[in-house]
Amino acid sequence: MKTFIAADDVMSLWAIIVIFSSLSIYLELKFKWAAKISGAILALIFALVLSNIKIIPTESIVYDQVWGFIIPLALPLLLFQIDIKAIWKESGRLLGIFLLSSIGTVVGTFIAFFLLKNHISYLDKLSAMMSASYIGGGVNFAAMALKFDPPKDVISAAVVADNLMTAIFILTLMAIPTIQFFRNKFRTPHIDEVEGTHNASHDDYFSRKEISLLDIALNFGAAFFIVAISFKLSELMTNILPKPEGNILYEMFTGLVTDKYLILTTFTFILLLLFPKFFKQLNGSSEFGTFLIYLFFFVLGIPASIPLIIQTAPLLLVFVFSIAMTNLIISLIGGKLIGADLEEILLASNANIGGPTTAAALAIAKGWHKLIGPILVVGTLGYIIGNYIGTAIGIFLSNYV
Repeated sequence: MKTFIAADDVMSLWAIIVIFSSLSIYLELKFKWAAKISGAILALIFALVLSNIKIIPTESIVYDQVWGFIIPLALPLLLFQIDIKAIWKESGRLLGIFLLSSIGTVVGTFIAFFLLKNHISYLDKLSAMMSASYIGGGVNFAAMALKFDPPKDVISAAVVADNLMTAIFILTLMAIPTIQFFRNKFRTPHIDEVEGTHNASHDDYFSRKEISLLDIALNFGAAFFIVAISFKLSELMTNILPKPEGNILYEMFTGLVTDKYLILTTFTFILLLLFPKFFKQLNGSSEFGTFLIYLFFFVLGIPASIPLIIQTAPLLLVFVFSIAMTNLIISLIGGKLIGADLEEILLASNANIGGPTTAAALAIAKGWHKLIGPILVVGTLGYIIGNYIGTAIGIFLSNYV
């Protein structure tokens, strides 16, 4: 589909991504109405509009570079100033909420399947793919697509529906903390802390700070070092470990020790423990990482082609919407019953539907910095268990088509 800027016009697309991400930050910091919406949502909306009015394409190698290069680089930068003790404290409770949220995905898949099984072809296979994806991520979607092998056009339509649903879901999660009903019903310590900081003084997270050339060099030098070593370790472990042959426990083990994002996060934690003074003295790491995350939010909204989903499979959007919303509802109700904080519930639900990287991005955008590390750690579990749950659902539901 022809667009004003071609998919191979790399420089122009990078310019669009950076300019509109920067504009989103500017608007958030300069105008009250934009601050209420948040710069991350503005970036996502800008992308959604530009892609749907055919200014930019919905697919490009540039977007793959943001996912494969910018996000891994942003994660260690955002962890450099994290309190390690707080990570272990928060991770245990988040794990329980994440698993509760995963139950929401399973329930939502069954509800959506039995509501729509007479209207959508290959829905048992799609249920396997989407349930695995909405507990883990895109890698689980791909694994289930290979395993159950639905027609290629069905896979493409599911990807389009999933892209639009992800954008809608992220917007919903970012809006919930601004609604008074949820603020009244749930504890919100992280939101209260952010608001308290903003109200107390102008010296908040977004204020001007002293950053030297040495800070820039050390921040990016350390980040590149961590990403390069982590990805090489992941590749090395994948190559040297024997391939699992039906052994579920061994498959889970290999999935853990070869996952590049888990290795990246773990390696960063180890360095933080070994060299706390070095990382503590770095100024600007949070600012650099946050800017990169805004680029990610812009790219997140690009594939959500509304005309394409209307043309291809509107019922598939209903299907994935039913799964995602059931996940959110069960997460909120279950989280309320066990006394979880609203921020933890939203991040756990996000980690299920969008994966740990989008959940970390939400925590960053909202200023819930103590939860960035924990949700990255906990969310990675979804990659491990997603394929097993998706396989079980696919096999079970095949009896009803």
